[in-house]
Amino acid sequence: MATSAETRFSLSGVKRNSLVVVFVAVQALVFAGTYTVGRPTWYAFFMIASTAVTAFALDGDRFTVALATMGSVLMVALALPLFLFVSRQVPSLVIEQALDPGVHRVLYLGVYGPLLAALASLVFGVPLAHLLSKGFPGQPLVESLVDLPLVVPHSVAGIIILFGFGKGGAFPSISVLGSMIGMVLAMAFVSAPYAVNAAREAFESIDDRLEYASRIHGASRWETFRRITGPLAVRGMVTGGVLAWARAVSEFGAVAVVAYSVSFFYPFEGGEVTAQHAPVFVYNTYLQGGLEQSGAVAFLLLSVSGIIFLIVRYLTTDTTTTGGVV
Repeated sequence: MATSAETRFSLSGVKRNSLVVVFVAVQALVFAGTYTVGRPTWYAFFMIASTAVTAFALDGDRFTVALATMGSVLMVALALPLFLFVSRQVPSLVIEQALDPGVHRVLYLGVYGPLLAALASLVFGVPLAHLLSKGFPGQPLVESLVDLPLVVPHSVAGIIILFGFGKGGAFPSISVLGSMIGMVLAMAFVSAPYAVNAAREAFESIDDRLEYASRIHGASRWETFRRITGPLAVRGMVTGGVLAWARAVSEFGAVAVVAYSVSFFYPFEGGEVTAQHAPVFVYNTYLQGGLEQSGAVAFLLLSVSGIIFLIVRYLTTDTTTTGGVV
C-alpha cells in the first residue's frame, strides 16, 4: 500500500520544475500586492504559511512540514529585505548612476580586484588544501592560521596587513598603503579560507583507492594529481574560488584601512584611473548623498555581482566541472 506521502506526490502529476515556477510566481504576486498596499508584514506571514502548506501537499509528513516552516522563517529574514530593497529603488536614479563614468570604474574595480584576490587564493591555497587533506605534523596549527581570518574583525585585518606588508614589514620595497597590491592582499587575507576549505573538502571526498590504483600502475604523484585527483576535485576548487571572490567583493573594513582609494589601469579609458572599492564607495555615497543615492549604486553592484555569480554557478554544474570523469 502506498503511503500518504507517496499518494500526495503521485496525485500532483506536475513536474518539480513546474511546481517551483508556480510557487515563485505566486510569491511574486502576493509580494507585489502586499507591497502596493503598504503591508509587507502580511507577505512575511504568507511566505511562512504557504511554505508549510506546500510542504504538506507534497509530502504530508509532519516532520518535513516542521522543517520547511522553520526554514522559511530564515528565508523571510534573508529574502524580504532584499525584495523591499529592489522594490523601493527609484528607476531614474538607478539609470543616472548607471550612466555615471565614475560608477563604471567602481563596478569594474569591484569585480576585477576580487577576481585577482580569488585567483591568488586558489593558486596558493589549492596546494595547501591538498596537503591538509592528507595530513602532516603540526596540521592543527596551520588549520588555525588558515581559519583565523574568519573571526578577525574586518578593520583589524586591514591593520594586520599594514603591519605585515607595509613600512617595516616583510616586503618594504612594495607599496601597500593605497595601492592595488594592498587591496588584493587585504581581500586575499579575508577570502583565502573559503578557497582552502572548499578545495580541502573536495580532496577529502575522493576515494583513496583511486589514487592508489594510479600509483601502482606506474603513475607519478604529479601525474596522479593531474589525471585523477585534480579532475575529481575541480568542482570544489571552483566553488572555493567563487566563494573567495564573493567574500572579496563584499569586503569593506580591511580595504578601507589598507587601500581607501587606488589607482589602476582601466582598459575602457586606456589609462590609469583612481577609484574606490565598491563597498567603500557605497558607504561614502550614503554619507554624502543619502539612502536613495547609495541604494541605487548598491543595486547596480548587486545586479552585476549576481549576474556573474549565476553565470559561474551555471558553468560549474556537475557536467561541466568533472571533465568527463564519472
